[in-house]
Amino acid sequence: MKRQQIRKLILLVSLLLLPITMWYFSPAIIIMGLVQHVLTGSFFVFLSMLVISMFMGRSFCGFLCPAGALQECAMSINVRPAKQGRRRAIKFVIWTVWLAILVFAFAGGQGDVRADFLFMTDHGISISKPVNYIIYYTVILLVLLPSLICGRRAACHYICWMAPFLILGEKIGKLLHIPQLHIKADKNKCISCNKCESVCPMGLKVERMAKANTFYKCSDCIQCGACVDKCSRKVLSYSWKAEKGR
Repeated sequence: MKRQQIRKLILLVSLLLLPITMWYFSPAIIIMGLVQHVLTGSFFVFLSMLVISMFMGRSFCGFLCPAGALQECAMSINVRPAKQGRRRAIKFVIWTVWLAILVFAFAGGQGDVRADFLFMTDHGISISKPVNYIIYYTVILLVLLPSLICGRRAACHYICWMAPFLILGEKIGKLLHIPQLHIKADKNKCISCNKCESVCPMGLKVERMAKANTFYKCSDCIQCGACVDKCSRKVLSYSWKAEKGR
């Protein structure tokens, strides 16, 4: 199978598993745990994402994120690139407020600090009661509607509660000059056919980045490789090294 077929299959599986895994991606579960001084499964998942992104960038978004899978399904209805600009700041505002709540929740928490990876789950399963499906479908709509209304992966750009962790980890990796997965370009081969840009699930200005070879500076690139696989002239390829100027 080709890489994009494999990638989309993995995304589909992650989406189908969401009723099981949902609490492990929940920022609310982390708050509920810290009130009781419990380090939850979602706490360790978010921490792992921060660390892994130091080496892999935002590849989680491109290959494993169930919300990303849902939004790529929405591209069959609305394929327009989502407008970015100031709207991108919304997710950082949400993230900052959430971090402040975490601090207050832990400060006011009770009991000894302990870890419980299966916290608030039924033997590891997140959605195990009918009432939980209200939350499940609410989250589905929260992720799906921005993409249907605004365009490609709009929820990733505007409201994603996981993206700031990945962006922060990516930037830490760059500051430490850690070899990091990213796209690179041989700008001399580019003929401005715009095929790469047409398939980017994030709706990025791929051609512009290819000509300037500045993919490693773009915090919105999810390393999915769609542009790499679409380019017939082999302008784009994966790289895993610390770039100068980071």
